[in-house]
Amino acid sequence: MGAGLAVSEMVTANSLLWGSRKTQRRIDHQGETQPCSVQIAGADPRMLADAARYNVDNGAQIIDINMGCPAKKVCNALAGSALLRDETLVGRILETVVKAVEVPVTLKIRTGWDPSSRNGIAIGRIAEQAGIQALAVHGRTRACGFSGSAEYETITAVKAAVTIPVIANGDINDPLKARQVLQQTGADAVMIGRAAQGRPWLFRMIQHYLETGSLLTEPTITEQRDILLTHLLRLYEFYGEHTGVLVARKHIAWYSKGQTGGGNFRQAINGATTVSEQLRQVKAFLATVEENIASAA
Repeated sequence: MGAGLAVSEMVTANSLLWGSRKTQRRIDHQGETQPCSVQIAGADPRMLADAARYNVDNGAQIIDINMGCPAKKVCNALAGSALLRDETLVGRILETVVKAVEVPVTLKIRTGWDPSSRNGIAIGRIAEQAGIQALAVHGRTRACGFSGSAEYETITAVKAAVTIPVIANGDINDPLKARQVLQQTGADAVMIGRAAQGRPWLFRMIQHYLETGSLLTEPTITEQRDILLTHLLRLYEFYGEHTGVLVARKHIAWYSKGQTGGGNFRQAINGATTVSEQLRQVKAFLATVEENIASAA
């Protein structure tokens, strides 16, 4: 829907888990757009190199290394953004993975471990020297989690310190903010995460604005309904009925956010256990929203 590149869910570098159903789903790239970028996570250089080779053998055309995830279960394993505390290890990991595969390797980081140790510039230079092809920087530290506001000064400094492409990330939720961040940081691109939950059309709105300077309107509720229903059918097809219905709940909640009656609807939809019931409730809710919009016009 307008995104220039979509990166896979995080795939563990632990080979003992590669046979799990969850990991097998994450390395199933059938029907995906290209180039296929797969993100790997871990803390051991050799294991990450093995994971990179494994994923390239399974269709990855870009390997992305995660050093930005703030989740406790990831950081407690000394992976994700926890790695930013050990610049020597960062260098070993990046050099080992780059040498392990023929495809481009990219990196996602935060600005540092905590506000008193923002070492994004140092990590950026290490990444460039190791052969990393592009660097995405989230404008918060690990300690910040997702609280407060993203800061872009560090991203600006990282961009000035390296010659590889830099991608700015954090709190970019509309076309105007995307342009502001690009201009402020000098970044080569922006990365969208949470703002696209329930609004996958955000990518085309941003792309159109950056190319033309004019703002697209939000899709009509009818268009949103069609996008959501297509999304749900693909989820059911990919995950199967039981897991598909469970995974769909969070997406339905995101799509319905801000709609009149959305709170009650989200409580009700969590009780649906079959595809037919979930779809029936979604269609009924959206029909009510359409009627309310029509009567208010």
